[in-house]
Amino acid sequence: MKSPCNDICAIDRASGICEGCGRTLSEIAEWASASANRQQEILSLLPSRMQALAMKAKL
Repeated sequence: MKSPCNDICAIDRASGICEGCGRTLSEIAEWASASANRQQEILSLLPSRMQALAMKAKL
């Protein structure tokens, strides 16, 4: 499965979430060795995380 990385690598200090892809540092580190099921699990979390980061940026 293709990584969600889009080369915008900046970790939000408050949440620990990458502002580019929405993953945590541990999820980024595990991606290459994670099973397809685990990768899908991570991907399913990203839309809500990215939405939360966008809402925070608007404040």
